[in-house]
Amino acid sequence: MTVIARARLSDRLILLPSTAPIDARGANRKTIPFEGGELEIWTASSRLARHSAPGAYILRFYGNADRADRWVAFEAEEWDNRAVEVWGVNYPGYGGSSGPARLDRMAPAALAAFDALKRIAGDRPVVVFGASLGTTAALNLAAHRPVAGVILHNPIALRQMIMGHFGWWNLWLLAGPVAMQIPRDIDNVANAKASRAPAIFLLAEKDEIVPPKYHRLVAEAYGGEKRIIVLKGASHNSPIEGAALADFHQALDWLLPRADALSSKE
Repeated sequence: MTVIARARLSDRLILLPSTAPIDARGANRKTIPFEGGELEIWTASSRLARHSAPGAYILRFYGNADRADRWVAFEAEEWDNRAVEVWGVNYPGYGGSSGPARLDRMAPAALAAFDALKRIAGDRPVVVFGASLGTTAALNLAAHRPVAGVILHNPIALRQMIMGHFGWWNLWLLAGPVAMQIPRDIDNVANAKASRAPAIFLLAEKDEIVPPKYHRLVAEAYGGEKRIIVLKGASHNSPIEGAALADFHQALDWLLPRADALSSKE
């Protein structure tokens, strides 16, 4: 067990960082100081926000093998009927963010990114949007910062999934120590219970990576108002499309007015 702890198997098994250059397709790169190094953030504005000041900001966190520079410019275009600016965060050790890549650096990095963005946003709402492992960063912020809204795509109850889904085949001799290494500040179930901002949950019906019952564990624990959208027939990385996309846009109409109201009370 001592050998396992020293090896930090949780980091090695879960995090899949990359640093190769990616075409950011016009997104803007910025960095903020973080733990003696820097945290890389990519930003892009929706069509409406390019012609006026953004009315809201989206702070975006991605999965364990993904990068902000791959998606931010594309995602900003998807907000074409809303004046928003998207900030995508590369975790420590990913892209141009200083390493090492470690689970216990994810929540502090998210807090640093939010605080930097909030200084710019002022009274305008900041909505946090996380996918897969990125939901751990988003929910940590929902529990500890005045976020105006939360969007969670396939949230993961990480410690519970390691024990319940992977523990049986190794008699919990490996799963137990790995689960114990998951930092408390990225415990999605605990952070969901402590969160009060309005939230949208996007849950893939046929997720082959995160069993849907672990999505529901997080959604059911959530302490604020919520809308749950089941993505029929979708796998973990399926795009949001068809009827689910229409439902998502309706939910955004519900979320963003409440985000504006919540932000104005801060």
